[in-house]
Amino acid sequence: MGDGLGRRRILLTGATGYVGGRLLAALERRGETIRCLARRPEYLGARVAPETEVVAGDVSDPDSLPAAFAGVDVAYYLIHSMSQAGGFAERDRIAARNFAEAAAAGGVRRIVYLGGLGHGPDLSPHLASRQETGESLRSGRVPVIELRSGIVIGSGSTSFELIRSLVDRLPLMTTPRWVRTPTQPIAVEDVIDYLLAALDLDADESRIYEIGGRDVVSYADLMREYARQRGLRRAIVAVPVLTPGLSSLWLGLVTPVYARVGRALIDGLRNSTVVVDDRALRDFPVQPRGMREAIARALANEDEAFAATRWSDALSSTRPGWGGTRFGNRLVDSRELTVATPARAAFAPIRRLGGRNGWYHASWLWVIRGWLDLLAGGAGLRRGRRDPEQLRPGATLDWWRVEAIEPDRLLRLAAEMRVPGRAWLQYEVEALAAGGSVIRQTALFDPVGLFGLLYWYSLWPLHGYVFSGLLREIGRRAELEFRASPAGG
Repeated sequence: MGDGLGRRRILLTGATGYVGGRLLAALERRGETIRCLARRPEYLGARVAPETEVVAGDVSDPDSLPAAFAGVDVAYYLIHSMSQAGGFAERDRIAARNFAEAAAAGGVRRIVYLGGLGHGPDLSPHLASRQETGESLRSGRVPVIELRSGIVIGSGSTSFELIRSLVDRLPLMTTPRWVRTPTQPIAVEDVIDYLLAALDLDADESRIYEIGGRDVVSYADLMREYARQRGLRRAIVAVPVLTPGLSSLWLGLVTPVYARVGRALIDGLRNSTVVVDDRALRDFPVQPRGMREAIARALANEDEAFAATRWSDALSSTRPGWGGTRFGNRLVDSRELTVATPARAAFAPIRRLGGRNGWYHASWLWVIRGWLDLLAGGAGLRRGRRDPEQLRPGATLDWWRVEAIEPDRLLRLAAEMRVPGRAWLQYEVEALAAGGSVIRQTALFDPVGLFGLLYWYSLWPLHGYVFSGLLREIGRRAELEFRASPAGG
């Protein structure tokens, strides 16, 4: 397909989704010419490279599609309706037919589709719909390469979030029988490699490939391995009376997965999702990872995701309640304050936090927390900071370590105190077009087990007092220093 990188035009759907977003980044790194189809282009525009085109369109509206397919060689179909209620199968069939017809009319040479792995006549509605979508795409004149996968393991994937939520929160897990169903999980990196390799596959006809990782395991095996890598002791007891409906409602209470999505996942887990046809291993230059490596990479990449995520954007449409806001399995306390100073002046008190400069508000509480940390074997406040004015990545700051700093814009601190989980404190400063700046303060906690949740919620009232006062004091100092300076006087 095509004669070199960057010589073909690719249409990508689902670029705002989990797999689609990662595929978009991989295609951009390869230098491909990309056009993204989105119902709301404004949501995607800021996430793409300058060379990537974003066009408006909806696969359920055939009249919106012709312009998107103009000049396209390969089209990726990464759309499904698992999170929508009622009639999703018919919507998916119609959308796939619209897409196939528009692709044929536009002269597309290949469609690549990521479907669901499963065999037999008794497939769950979700898995059956995923495979019917592939049939609808193949009903057109454009050849379709359909990749069928089971559980995708990666930081932020629905399956991985489900596993980590259950294992982190429940020392004793009473689970339905579906945790014993055999499956062949695949790392998200391997899924992306298969999707990329499908661009150059030497095939002129439609083909279906089953893709999976190296290991055939069960959901219980995945949970045990996650617990092992997180250093948690967990017991799993299967209870036969839990129906898919009850299980999905239970998941909605103890995990961040919506009950409807949980129901679709559980319905699918009654079906074995194991690779039967191994042609993908012969036709693609991909060597899939095993379960242990997939989970290890998901945990490692989660740290990268923390570093790359702008929490304020992720939380902008969420109204925080008691205990803060959830971001997946993480707990977030995010606050902001507008000050009448430029960004440089607003950032100055943030840059000086800690050490002999102190923490500006409720200093006695910081001291008590430092002594408690020392008694627990932690660093406490005794490390201080080397330079009272400047910080650099990797520097210690009391019980924190500087994870990232961008002058006058960003400071992110990773906690090295004794806590039942992982914690970060992040400051962002954003200049306003009308003058002044916004200071955004975000405390993030990734709890481990029930004790981690109890720790966060028991300290929530105290955190509210400490963090709100700290932010106000930062703003007050920024404005006082700016007014006293020659630039502000």
